[in-house]
Amino acid sequence: MATAHIKKGEEVVVLAGKEKGKRGKVLQLLPAKDRAIVEGLMMIKRHEKKSEEKPEGAIVEREGSIHVSNLMSAEKYDARRAK
Repeated sequence: MATAHIKKGEEVVVLAGKEKGKRGKVLQLLPAKDRAIVEGLMMIKRHEKKSEEKPEGAIVEREGSIHVSNLMSAEKYDARRAK
């Protein structure tokens, strides 16, 4: 597997999909799946089991993953748009 063209902590722009045009910071890279988790994008809902902290259980919303081919560094994106 090749290295990703983006890095953790870098600001990226989504090039394709339902979140197209949005920006966010890379929180985590998943190299085995060629995907990245970007802050505030691709929000999904997950159910949590009952626990002592949450006796009723809960439905939490968190970031889903986006394929790295649909992401571009915001710096490169802005330079390309300026031309």
